[in-house]
Amino acid sequence: MAAARRWALALLRGSVPVAAGYLLWVAVGAGEERRRETLKALPEVSPELLAQRRRQNELVMAALREAAETDDNVARRPVPWRK
Repeated sequence: MAAARRWALALLRGSVPVAAGYLLWVAVGAGEERRRETLKALPEVSPELLAQRRRQNELVMAALREAAETDDNVARRPVPWRK
């Protein structure tokens, strides 16, 4: 009888942190979904702005690609540099 009681108590003590973690995970997951929906509904998310951001990302990736391919220290170039 004492062994069964000890096992039950051990299972209870082990399940409490698991249950708390699961509840936190559910709470954060619901908040994340709500945040995504809010971001989709923002008025500043327009096709023009998205195209501008996409172009900026392309320029940054091109600069990173060039920096990776050269042995020069591109950080030491004069500021208004062009290709």
